[in-house]
Amino acid sequence: MLEVKNLTKTYGEKRAVDNISFSVSRGEILGFLGPNGAGKSTTMNIITGYLSSTSGAVTVDGLDILSEPVKAKQKIGYLPEHPPLYLDMTVKEYLDFMFDLKKVRVPKKAHLEEICELVKITDVYKRLIKNLSKGYRQRVGLAQALLGSPDLLILDEPTVGLDPKQIIEIRSLIKQLGEKHTVILSSHILPEVQAVCERVIVINRGVLVADDTPDNLSHAMSTDHKLTVRIAGPEDGVYSLLSGLPAMLRVDKLGEREQGGVFEYSLEAEQDADVRREMFKRLSERNWPILALRSSELSLEDIFLSLTADDAPLHAEPSSTDRPEEASAAEAQEDGGDGE
Repeated sequence: MLEVKNLTKTYGEKRAVDNISFSVSRGEILGFLGPNGAGKSTTMNIITGYLSSTSGAVTVDGLDILSEPVKAKQKIGYLPEHPPLYLDMTVKEYLDFMFDLKKVRVPKKAHLEEICELVKITDVYKRLIKNLSKGYRQRVGLAQALLGSPDLLILDEPTVGLDPKQIIEIRSLIKQLGEKHTVILSSHILPEVQAVCERVIVINRGVLVADDTPDNLSHAMSTDHKLTVRIAGPEDGVYSLLSGLPAMLRVDKLGEREQGGVFEYSLEAEQDADVRREMFKRLSERNWPILALRSSELSLEDIFLSLTADDAPLHAEPSSTDRPEEASAAEAQEDGGDGE
């Protein structure tokens, strides 16, 4: 659906984007991550055709964003971090205006009603935008991005400034949109990305440093793959059962954690072995319930901090989704970038 190849953007001697390449398949939800100044907004602005690149190419469904801009942009819906709203318009007036501006060629009334119902702004359709809450303004911005039913949606910080309830609602909506659209989501709320995205790309100082699923990145970057489990049952009996699980290398008792015979254990299994199902089966047969289970593998937040640290190497780690076009950083790369 989207192909970014050897993309570079320079401002004088500064490289905001440094020879990055990736592709996004139709129907995929991609998380696009990076610290402030990493080049995320520059990359998204190039993809949408708002900026031109210094070198490299962007194609949307086979259409080059520079040589065929009108046709390519018809396939893109973009929600910037600060939605381009006209505050003195009503929601209806604004969406009518954007519908005409985008030259959408479907029946207007039915299309607008469908979008408003989808993003849940029907009840504020005739209100002035300046009188709407932050959450509703974000929804109106998302509605304009959906005009014309574009194949590719690019959402830049879609939940910034929203309260927890609104964040959950927008997150649910993004997952719903992923059923019919290809979605690129940029966000600093990493649990949100982990909950919504099937794959993540991390960019640091203009260089693509990771491209894989969150689970694969966590497994590849974690040096410790232990499980910690809390079980209600006789300590020695549970220890014996856990030690006898297939592929189990080591079990350590961590002591009593709750009253009533609840003990915690550290488990280390053979590499790539998943002992959870067999453990659950055997414990349930003895009516020894699992009260807590956690992995020592890195969270997406840990991965992000590791990849974007000041001393982190500026090259992509090998992964199942790496593209051959990816390149290492230029030696003269400096901090800073696109002014995000």
